[in-house]
Amino acid sequence: MLNITFILPDKNKITVAANEGDSLMQTAVDNDIEQISGDCGGCCSCATCHCFIDDKWKDKMLLADDMETELLEGAIDNMQENSRLACQIFLSKEHDGLVVHVPESDW
Repeated sequence: MLNITFILPDKNKITVAANEGDSLMQTAVDNDIEQISGDCGGCCSCATCHCFIDDKWKDKMLLADDMETELLEGAIDNMQENSRLACQIFLSKEHDGLVVHVPESDW
């Protein structure tokens, strides 16, 4: 099991157990992180799983592909350099302790 910490818009922190191989989106949905809804089920088509990867973890993430980047640019007003779609991050041992900032939901 991996530990993932979600920092909510109100700055409360929720640390949850996650399974290796699961998407970050599925982990959020399974743990009732309501600002990450994943309406498309994780197929990178809706941006309802937008999150910010903590700066300390950016180097441990694979880069977003063109499809993810285009979707973020077209759908998110508050996109930042560390913006990602949680459905495109699949958890591995390297992500144990990952910190994710959850924006206020745009949906």
